[in-house]
Amino acid sequence: MNPIPPNTFSEIQQKLKEVEKEHDVEVLLAIESWSRAWGFESKDSDFDIRFIYAHKIDYYLSIWKNRDVIDYPIVDLIDINGWDLKKALQLFQKGNPSFSEWIKSPIIYSQKSEFREKVLQIEDTYFSPISHIFHYLSMGWRNYREYLKQEPVKIKKYFYVLRPILACLWIDKNGTPPPMEFQKLYEDCELISPELRNEIDELLKKKRSWVEMGKGNKIPILNDFLEEQITYIQNKAKKYNNNQIPTDILDTVFRKYIPSDEKHTQNTWQTPNNR
Repeated sequence: MNPIPPNTFSEIQQKLKEVEKEHDVEVLLAIESWSRAWGFESKDSDFDIRFIYAHKIDYYLSIWKNRDVIDYPIVDLIDINGWDLKKALQLFQKGNPSFSEWIKSPIIYSQKSEFREKVLQIEDTYFSPISHIFHYLSMGWRNYREYLKQEPVKIKKYFYVLRPILACLWIDKNGTPPPMEFQKLYEDCELISPELRNEIDELLKKKRSWVEMGKGNKIPILNDFLEEQITYIQNKAKKYNNNQIPTDILDTVFRKYIPSDEKHTQNTWQTPNNR
């Protein structure tokens, strides 16, 4: 994986500090997502920064439903947005694969209060095989249908089908949350023939060397493998059941990482001005 350039890393960290000041929040975890964290970025790949943040306690005591995301337009390939802590934990309880990936990202820009380590400790409790499989299967099948069935194909899209399908196969084989890195999923899969592995290795070499990957002819052996595994996963997914997941542990995590609010603890009362 190509490292994040030091000047870009510092720029991102500074931006996160600005986010905290602008929105009066605490960033608990900020990571790199998508292709750079997966390990097959291109020269023009965005820096996809995702973060979890917490407001002070009064924010959560409002009778109104408050906005639970912070996002910014992409500037100079920097794409930055985040989820409120409550939203993140609710999605985690539902077995959301995106949040599960964030906490395992190999590229961390900022982390506080051991939030990441705490969530990783309970990840297996909240892992939902059926939620993950349907998420990755949908992603893989959608990209395959839209980009790889008709010629010419967008060559780089092979990775956006391979990775989610390999994630499904990891879950089916190991029964655990899949790693974020493509290489780990790839090396774990025993279904890939030597001939197919040569094709994938060549694609990886081009992608990682930042060679422009435009449109080209299908790779029959790779298409056949993907179609076979998609069909297998579709049939296997029908046999998974929804599991009952507790909420009390996440309530504890939520309360632990909300920053204190002196105004609230002082129990002050303000009378509205007459109008």
